[in-house]
Amino acid sequence: MGKFKNHILVCLGTGCRASQSEEIIRNFKTALEENDLENDVQIVGTGCFGFCEKGPVIKMVPDNTFYVLVNPEDANEIVLEHIVKGRKVERLLYVDPETKKHVSDSKHMGFYKKQIRIALRNCGFINPENIDEYIARDGYAALGSVISEMTPQEAINVVKDSELRGRGGGGFPTGLKWELTKKSNSDQKYVVCNADEGDPGAFMDRSILEGDPHSVLEAMAICGYCIGANVGVIYIRAEYPLAIQRLKIAIQQARDYGLLGNEILGSKFNFDIEIRYGAGAFVCGEETALIHSMEGLRGEPTVKPPFPAVSGYKGKPTNVNNVETFANIPPIFLKGSSWFKTIGNEKSKGTKVFALAGKVNNVGLIEVPMGTTLREVIFDIGGGIKDGKKFKAVQTGGPSGGCLTEKHLDTPIDYDNLIASGSMMGSGGMVVLDEDDCMVDVARFYLDFTVEESCGKCAPCRIGNKRMNEMLEKITMGKGEEDDIIRLKNLANVIKDTSLCGLGQTSPNPVLSTMDNFMHEYVAHVHDKKCPAKQCKALMQYSIDPNKCVGCTLCSRVCPVDAISGERKEPHKINAALCIKCGACMEKCKFGAISLS
Repeated sequence: MGKFKNHILVCLGTGCRASQSEEIIRNFKTALEENDLENDVQIVGTGCFGFCEKGPVIKMVPDNTFYVLVNPEDANEIVLEHIVKGRKVERLLYVDPETKKHVSDSKHMGFYKKQIRIALRNCGFINPENIDEYIARDGYAALGSVISEMTPQEAINVVKDSELRGRGGGGFPTGLKWELTKKSNSDQKYVVCNADEGDPGAFMDRSILEGDPHSVLEAMAICGYCIGANVGVIYIRAEYPLAIQRLKIAIQQARDYGLLGNEILGSKFNFDIEIRYGAGAFVCGEETALIHSMEGLRGEPTVKPPFPAVSGYKGKPTNVNNVETFANIPPIFLKGSSWFKTIGNEKSKGTKVFALAGKVNNVGLIEVPMGTTLREVIFDIGGGIKDGKKFKAVQTGGPSGGCLTEKHLDTPIDYDNLIASGSMMGSGGMVVLDEDDCMVDVARFYLDFTVEESCGKCAPCRIGNKRMNEMLEKITMGKGEEDDIIRLKNLANVIKDTSLCGLGQTSPNPVLSTMDNFMHEYVAHVHDKKCPAKQCKALMQYSIDPNKCVGCTLCSRVCPVDAISGERKEPHKINAALCIKCGACMEKCKFGAISLS
């Protein structure tokens, strides 16, 4: 980058690519050539900046100006105004939802102020397809120091001392897992990277692999050195084509540089990495199910012990960590375990990456210190609730987690506090809900996903979740009975206690947490046959206010089932028996005469 005066960093993550960021780059190149600036300005396609709600996003360096919602047509104006004339394009600057003022420097945006990026340290800063840019930011320096200066046990002690816990959801101490695998005697051992991220709305691991694949390769090699393995396997779902493409490029580059393969960095250590594809089964996020899938078997979990550290892939000792866990490893060795422990709180060290989604102003990928409160994430980083609506709940941990309410907003985000509150960390999904969301329907949505993703091996999960889902369907359809609420809760607790693996054991969490915090909504659905949030179609009824209806006939013309009748210039009526509750009439009415009850 040294010879260029300015750099234009353009996000080439999956989200921004879908919004034409590749065309933006092409237009930038054309505009620079037309202004004879191609030798002064470098365009860098990077990984995800995290600010997905406002994508495509670009950053101007060195002044750090951050442009959002950029279209291909904006490229020429940015070059002429920002680079040639030295003026910011104000209409493309981020507008703070609270102050309503433009913020030009990303360092002063509320979205970034409270973030500390460790796992995401290179995402948005380097070209993920260029190993030299990774090396320029101390890439592979950790691997070099470990191989040349430490014994395997000394390196494991560094990871243990850092108190890094697994970021895939279980929170098991990473260093201890490495040590257990190292102590297992075998002629062959394996390092496995779990990139099977399957939570609805989760894209943390995908973004790391798309934006900084070498950090994961380096960490896997360090793990291989520590536990005595010479083969690494990345298990990634086939729905991540861009992450797969960049992993392939990174693996080949690392081999070409002697950072993977035989006698790495002139040592006697041999280690190489291969990729295996998953078909997108949520249960394969569980390590034993993942291993079976890698072996070509049905992705079903098995009872532990034996743990994979003793008998895993092909019956050999296997260490399984997820993408985010591995991404934390190189910085720990470069900056020290003591540095890592200064971030976070007493029982949960470091940071956690979350996919912040739902009804917040700033949707995107964030990384915050452990112990940051939900309030800080939702209202400071997330910018508050969209359209001035009232916060209702936040679902953490995906289908395995639970819904937390306003009384939980000051809960520190860490493994233990979230579990104590009735939810869990999970892999990092975080969906914010507002006053318009029906909590019974939210529970049904997550359980519907779990039923679909269950491997079917154990009866509590296979049958119990199906019966529980049927009860929720019955309740949201207005056919619930008084005893259904009691049966639902009892069944949820039985499934939680008797399922074989983590999928079944945590599947009732969305139901139990919503029942604990929003029982009045369940009662309203069953007893009053009403949905307080007006989201369950079977419980809704459209009506026309005769005092507001002017008889324009627009509602009757857009009704697909002819459920609205009335003469022109006279109040109309809706036949509830014919109405399919599509909402087309309410959407088209210009006089506010149609309402839900």
